[in-house]
Amino acid sequence: MMGMLSEFLKLVLLYGMFLGLAQGNVHYYDFVLKEANFTRLCSSKSMLVVNESLPGPVIRVTKGDTVYVNVHNQGNHGLTIHWHGVHQPRNPWSDGPEYITQCPIEPGSNFTYEVIFSDEEGTLWWHAHSDWTRHSVHGAIVVLPKNETGYPFPQPDGEEILVFGSWYTADVDKDVAEDLETGYVTPQSDAYTINGQPGDLCPCSSEGTYHWKVDYGKTYLLRLVSAVMNVEMYFAIAQHNLTVVGLSGSYIKPIVTDVVMISPGQTMDILVTANQPLDQYYMAARQYDSIRQGVKNYDKTNVTAILEYRGNYTPSSSPIFPNNLPTYADFSPAVEFMKRVRSLANKDHPINVPQNITVRMYVTASESNVLLDFGGKNITALASSLNNISWVNPSTDVLLAYYRNMSGFYTTDFPDNPPSFFNFTEDDSPEDPTLTVQGTKLRILNYNEEVEIVFTGYNFVDPPKLNTVTLPKNGWVALRFKASNPGVWLWHCHYERHLSWGMSSVFIVKDGGTPETSIREPPPYLPPCKNSFGSRLKQYKNSDGNRLNKI
Repeated sequence: MMGMLSEFLKLVLLYGMFLGLAQGNVHYYDFVLKEANFTRLCSSKSMLVVNESLPGPVIRVTKGDTVYVNVHNQGNHGLTIHWHGVHQPRNPWSDGPEYITQCPIEPGSNFTYEVIFSDEEGTLWWHAHSDWTRHSVHGAIVVLPKNETGYPFPQPDGEEILVFGSWYTADVDKDVAEDLETGYVTPQSDAYTINGQPGDLCPCSSEGTYHWKVDYGKTYLLRLVSAVMNVEMYFAIAQHNLTVVGLSGSYIKPIVTDVVMISPGQTMDILVTANQPLDQYYMAARQYDSIRQGVKNYDKTNVTAILEYRGNYTPSSSPIFPNNLPTYADFSPAVEFMKRVRSLANKDHPINVPQNITVRMYVTASESNVLLDFGGKNITALASSLNNISWVNPSTDVLLAYYRNMSGFYTTDFPDNPPSFFNFTEDDSPEDPTLTVQGTKLRILNYNEEVEIVFTGYNFVDPPKLNTVTLPKNGWVALRFKASNPGVWLWHCHYERHLSWGMSSVFIVKDGGTPETSIREPPPYLPPCKNSFGSRLKQYKNSDGNRLNKI
């Protein structure tokens, strides 16, 4: 049955505006994926990482540059890499989502991505886009402004990157595979991390706690990346103000605050002035829990790093903890923070809100139960959907099937509306008898169509330009974009459990009729397609004619 989400979810729109291929410098990186040993929370484990580091290497470019990344897979299973928030004009071949724009890079092989930067500026990130592999395969992307424009704020004295992550003591990939097969809830993290470390409030973690050393009186650009798998995080630095100036690779009107809320997949640019007495201060984050109030089994760890002033002084017996960090279930700071986000919208950083809407879509994001036949026994499992459609990966990637006009791999009937309407903002939504439909259903858009998804009251003057947005529980979000980037583009919830359960779909943006407005030619080599993970559910009818789902 179709039901409303019981928690905060985030919808990711992986498409961009076509702005022409910017001319810039070219950079080359080698990513070597292989297992490495890590010790956290008093135990050791082997994980797949890039270049033996967690998080992985930082990619640094200037606005308009192009990067070639040769990914060598020396791991045990196939995967892909996605360049989160990079618009890739006319170049879906290097976007990366598995079975959407390519098939996995198999063990023992390699694939070179051409990552084309256009109008992005600020902080972005890259991550694996195959099952839950991104929990250990991710890293930051820094996009510097061009020299002739510079920052829209005074030049910082320095910068720092903090990457939030989720730590699992067990083999999370194995656990997730078993949970999806049996219909169980996917695993909770055992701790959160900052730059790969849980911080000294967690067991056996003091020695590895990350330290950021600063000089009194200087202002720094702090770049935040949330690679956390399934929850929003509150973040604060004890006794320091945060001035948020960028979000998702675009500048915003400055927000002065003492705490921020960041969602999985989001990035932030924050100015921090080191103007407090010389000491050590905790930089702390904790889960913002928007699950039902009765649910208590979630990760309650406080992840910490330490901001440490340079100089001759006797530090406090322990770093100062931010007493303003909201509690797990405190809803209002998240809402108030997001209300303040506005695009910079000036001459150097304009915002062009589509006004001539030709496609209107009303999308409901839902979590529901499905019935499975597991070895002859009926069990109830979790699924998620968009407009009651739960995505199933095809056996070859959608982009290749579309480009080569191959039939039978997807259908173009993703609905513009949910199957029924009711008051979606009520805490207790009515039961809907409509069965969740599984399929590879997508929506085709004509070139330059202007699209609106889920509309209510909307800001047309300075709305934020985002690649990742937060949709409140029982709430709304309004999105507009111009379909001017031809290709195949995935949009999905960035909660990994919701993605695993099918909360995703695809837009195909048709060519515009000229070479300059058409998908580029494919690269000379693409990873070959083998068996798709697809979905654990397949529908069939039992002897009574009732629809069940079978593994």
